[in-house]
Amino acid sequence: MALALPASIAGMFKRIYCVHRWAGVAAVAGLLAACVCPQLGHAASPVLTIRFSHVVATDTPKGLAVQRFQQLVRERSEGTMAVVIYPRGQLYGDTDEVQALQLGAVEMIAPSLSKFGRMGVPEFEIFDLPFLFRSTGDVAKITKGSVGRQLLRKLERVQLLGLGYLDNGFKQMSANKPLLRPSDFVGLRMRVQSSHVIAAQMLALGAQPVVLPFSDTQRALAQQVVDGTENPPSNFWTQGMNTVQSHFSLTQHGYIGYAVVTNPHFWTALSVSQRQLVKGALADALAYGNAIAQEENDKSLQALRDAGTTQIHTLSDDNRAALRQAVQPAYDDLEQRIGSVWLDQVYKALRKH
Repeated sequence: MALALPASIAGMFKRIYCVHRWAGVAAVAGLLAACVCPQLGHAASPVLTIRFSHVVATDTPKGLAVQRFQQLVRERSEGTMAVVIYPRGQLYGDTDEVQALQLGAVEMIAPSLSKFGRMGVPEFEIFDLPFLFRSTGDVAKITKGSVGRQLLRKLERVQLLGLGYLDNGFKQMSANKPLLRPSDFVGLRMRVQSSHVIAAQMLALGAQPVVLPFSDTQRALAQQVVDGTENPPSNFWTQGMNTVQSHFSLTQHGYIGYAVVTNPHFWTALSVSQRQLVKGALADALAYGNAIAQEENDKSLQALRDAGTTQIHTLSDDNRAALRQAVQPAYDDLEQRIGSVWLDQVYKALRKH
């Protein structure tokens, strides 16, 4: 089982404070939107403000997609609607953003798909299975098909409304040594997201999974609380993990993506025209984000090469095959928890041309 490090006292106070300050945040957001706001680019008095909180940098695929959403909402509503973005966990982090959304403290978030399993929708952990997808084209067969739609509907059981999917590409492994074969992982403390599948993956490799918020990962690596982690190049580079990790191994083992979700009460309170505008702007923003995800990861990988702080390793076919075989217990664990029907649907969808 993954180990979750206890929250600091400061972190606990932050969460308590966040729960009770939602009304104040709403007032501030409305005041900002009513002024000459640098995010809007001109004076505006929107009748609707959407607060969008996320935990990554603005120059990541997610960050850029959310900015595009902000722009499209402003343009298509002619300034009557505004999206105010809070990146890098400025308001809420991994551990409290969902609760903030459920309480009405923000209107939209884009959590990692890995989060939903621990929240009570374990079927989402299909996306965490190592070596399941060969490309984002494979992923799209799930997210744009019946399986993806069924999964979004299942979020209703945890009082969330799923609006769409966003890619961030594929994860690679990092540590202070190359991670090329199963034996390289033995004994390492690896930071992971809160996912049974990802924990099972690390345990199968002989590593110790440690659950940490994304915003704490770079510091935990620097302080040697953990030895390594998994990330797409864009997250690894923009979070400065290259300054505390000497090796980056291109395992391409796992997909990482997000779902944009909102509060159902907020959504039903919108007028029909407002919902249509938001849905259309978000669909176009997600299409943009998905189109640039690989490009942004390629840019970050090149920046990593240019920086020269981290050695980059490419796996041989034999090493990749050995890793794929070693992580099979993660598949067995998920099948026991959600049943074979879901996995059968996924395999069937992936076989389609």
